[in-house]
Amino acid sequence: MSDQWLQHVNVKFPAAGSIDLTEAIPVFHRWIQEQALPGLLIDVADYRHVPEGPGVVLVAHEAIYGLDQGGGWLGMLYNRRTQHDAEPEEAAAHAFRAALTACRKLEGEPEFSGSLNFDGSACEVVVNDRALAPNDPATRSRLLAVLGPLLDRLWGADSYNTMPVGEARDRLGITARCSDSHSVSSVLDRL
Repeated sequence: MSDQWLQHVNVKFPAAGSIDLTEAIPVFHRWIQEQALPGLLIDVADYRHVPEGPGVVLVAHEAIYGLDQGGGWLGMLYNRRTQHDAEPEEAAAHAFRAALTACRKLEGEPEFSGSLNFDGSACEVVVNDRALAPNDPATRSRLLAVLGPLLDRLWGADSYNTMPVGEARDRLGITARCSDSHSVSSVLDRL
């Protein structure tokens, strides 16, 4: 297995509340104009018509941010697209930091004030590379070894549970849920 196996990681934090995804389109366009997130923000794509699909995405050179509806639930998804010059642990921390930063920023937008909050107590992590990270027990164990110290720092050791996502033919992934409630801001401050 390559040392770069965690380069293309997806992190998704669930959203609470019901929103019209149409409202995210002008917000994401404004973020492009302001270059409001790290990296080069390029475009907005609307996939609201796709059932349980990517929703509305903000395309950056390095990553894709999106109000994703995959798995039947709305959340902020960060999908790293380019090589990250970091060890797996730092690549994972970077993905969490980017996703949480986008969550906090979107919660603060006037269009979503009071109607959109993200849950900092749960997340889904998927490695977007089946060749380097097959969905098998050995690779899942390695993923948990990388994520464990990060989740311990975010939520506290022994305060969360992890579960595998999908079947062997799916991308490697886990869900993690903390027993305590956390805002995205409080979790981001621990990174």
